Amino acid sequence: MSLSVCLNSLPSSFTQSHSTIPVLKPRNPTIFHTRKLLIKPHPIRSVQEQFDHQQPPTRTTPKWENILSDAASLYPLYVTAGGVVACVKPSVFGWFVERGPASYSLSLGLIMLSMGITLKLRDFFNLFLDRPFSILFGCLAQYTIMPTFGLIISKALRLSPSLSVGLILLACCPSGTASNVVTLIAQGDIPLSIVVTICTTFGAVILTPLLTKILAGAYVPVNAAGLSISTLQVVIGPILLGSYMQTMFPQVVKAITPFSPLFAVLTSSLLACSVFSENVVRLKSSMVSASLASDASPFLKIQSHLSGEFGLVMLSVLLLHLAGFLVGYIAASIAGFGERQRRAISVEVGMQNSSLGVVLATAHFPSPMVALPPAMSAVIMNIIGSSLGFFWRNIDPSESNNNPETDGSKQC
Repeated sequence: MSLSVCLNSLPSSFTQSHSTIPVLKPRNPTIFHTRKLLIKPHPIRSVQEQFDHQQPPTRTTPKWENILSDAASLYPLYVTAGGVVACVKPSVFGWFVERGPASYSLSLGLIMLSMGITLKLRDFFNLFLDRPFSILFGCLAQYTIMPTFGLIISKALRLSPSLSVGLILLACCPSGTASNVVTLIAQGDIPLSIVVTICTTFGAVILTPLLTKILAGAYVPVNAAGLSISTLQVVIGPILLGSYMQTMFPQVVKAITPFSPLFAVLTSSLLACSVFSENVVRLKSSMVSASLASDASPFLKIQSHLSGEFGLVMLSVLLLHLAGFLVGYIAASIAGFGERQRRAISVEVGMQNSSLGVVLATAHFPSPMVALPPAMSAVIMNIIGSSLGFFWRNIDPSESNNNPETDGSKQC
C-alpha cells in the first residue's frame, strides 16, 4: 500500500518514462514535494479574501433614517431652545408640569424603553467579559469623581440645603445616553461608552441612593430605599422590557428603532425644560425684587442676578461638569488608556443622566429647588459636552495610543 501511495504522488510522465527505476529512489524528492504542497495555503487564503472583498454591502441605510439620526444629534440645540422658551414664557410647559411628578416618571420610563429596545444583553455581556478593566474603571470613575466634586462644590459655594442636595443628587446619577452621541462626535471608543452607560445605569439602583444619603444626608433626610425603588421602576424595568421586546417581537422593534433616538432626545428635552420652567417663576421673583431695590445700570443688574441664587446654580453646575470632563480624562491617562478610551471615559464621567435626577428630586424631596440643578444641567452639560466633542473631532486620536495593548483591558 505504501508503494502505491508513492507512485500516485509522482507525476504520470515521470512514471511512464522511468518505469524501470526502483520506486525507492524518488522517495525523498516525493516526500519533499508533498510537503511543499501541504504547507502552501496562501493561494486559498487570498482567494477567500478577494471573495470577501467583492461581497456587496448587505443593507444601505435609507435617507430618511439618516435624517432622523441627524435630527437626534441636535439634542443640545433642543434643550437650549427649550430653556430659552422656559425663561421667556414658562406657561408653555404648564400642561406637562401640572401632571408631574407622574408625567416626569412616565417620560423617563419611555426614554429608558427606547434605550432598551436597542440593547442585546448577550452582546453586552460578551463585551463586558472581553474588556472588564476599562469598563470597571469607567464605572468607578463615574461614581467617585462626580459625587466627590458635587460635595466639594456645594460646600465651597455655600449653596442652600435644597440646592446642595440637588447638586449632589445630580452628581450621584449615572451616565446619560447623550454621552454616547458626544463620544461618537469626539471619535472616542463607542463600545466602551455604551457599556459604561449601561453598567452605571444598572448600578444606579444601589449606588445613587446610597451615595446621595451619605453625602446629602446632613442637609435633609434622604429616603434611600424610596430612591432605589424609583430608580428600579423608571430605569431598570423599562430597559429590561425593551430588551425583552427585541427578542420576542424583532420585526416590531426593527420598525420603530430608527425613531427611538429622536423620540428619546425630544422627550428628555421636554422633561428638563419643564422642570426648569417650574423654577423660573421663583427665580424671576428674586430677580425682580433685586431690580426694584437698585437703580443701577442693566449691566450691574445682570451682575447682581448672576451673583444671586440663579448665578450660584449656574456656576455650581458648570464647575461640576467641567471637573468631570477634566478629571475623568486625567484619570484615564494615568491609568494608561489610549486616546479613544480617554475621551470616552472623560465624556462618560462628565455627562450625567439629568432626567433621572429630575425625576428623583421631584418625587422624593418636598422643595422644588432640589430639581433645579439637574434641570439646568441638561442645558449646560450638553453645551459643554457638544463643544468638547466638536473640538476633539478636529484632533485625530493617536494611533500609537489606541492599540489593544494600551487599552487597559488586557491588564485583568
